[in-house]
Amino acid sequence: MTGPLKLGTRGSRLALWQAEWVKAALARAGVAAELVIIKTRGDAEVDRPLHELEGKGFFTKEIEEALRDGRIDVAVHSLKDLPTTLPAGLMLAAVPKRADPAEALVTRDAGITSIAGLAAGTKVGTSSLRRVAQIRYLRADLEIVPLRGNVPTRVRKVKEGRDGLDAALLAGAGLERLELAGHIAARLDPLDVMPAPGQGALGLEVRADDRKARGALAPLEDAASACQVAAERGLLAALEGGCQAPVAAWVGMRDALKDSLTVAGGGMRLFGRVTAQDGSVQLTASADIDESNPAGAGVAVAGLLKAQGASRLLGR
Repeated sequence: MTGPLKLGTRGSRLALWQAEWVKAALARAGVAAELVIIKTRGDAEVDRPLHELEGKGFFTKEIEEALRDGRIDVAVHSLKDLPTTLPAGLMLAAVPKRADPAEALVTRDAGITSIAGLAAGTKVGTSSLRRVAQIRYLRADLEIVPLRGNVPTRVRKVKEGRDGLDAALLAGAGLERLELAGHIAARLDPLDVMPAPGQGALGLEVRADDRKARGALAPLEDAASACQVAAERGLLAALEGGCQAPVAAWVGMRDALKDSLTVAGGGMRLFGRVTAQDGSVQLTASADIDESNPAGAGVAVAGLLKAQGASRLLGR
């Protein structure tokens, strides 16, 4: 490289943590890097839930524009925010080792340790259609309250009871990265509340013709994590769902439904889910992952979900 690798990132605490992590990982590989903070539409428009905004790529578009313009060399994304179809000339160069993708429940009352333990009428904060739908499926008697803002702000709103909030669902990985894991009341079973495709993973995007950047990022690639997210994103793409669609995905072991979710050995299995926004119907399907073609599992699971009526639930 002729100079420090320019890493484009949002300016939230979590985004900066992630970009700093990438910078440190590159430094260990002997590559100098510097951060370039870019404000995105999703950061600017915080007065409405994301699903009410038109378009896609609320947290990625402006960063990708900087990448295409040459103002940055690498776009550092939370992979769950990155649309499955990338702009022409850009590619996903590396997926570092993924954190636990499971959802976490944060509550105002320290004595509540599960969704089942929430009293009827409890106000639960989230602006994710996927979370809203799954909560309504599990507990139709809970009240869903729109909740935006960065991770520390959302935790603070729950702990202070703002807007009458009693609880919220957040990605456990984000809480852990910001040293807020002490506020987790419960880590949710992914087969109860399934995470977003790519949750817990980072996606490092570059210009496809930038061989130097691709080479610098190669040591950060984690093959198992890349395989998992390829399967999950393959599902999302096959369902033609955007990042805000009520589509969930999780990769576990083949015998996860029988025994522990962390059974050693055996192959990976993709679980996919589509839930009606009112929580009235929930569809779940799964398929084994061929590591030579992980996206194929996504296509297979999408087909099983469509056969059950997923397209209708997604408004297709």
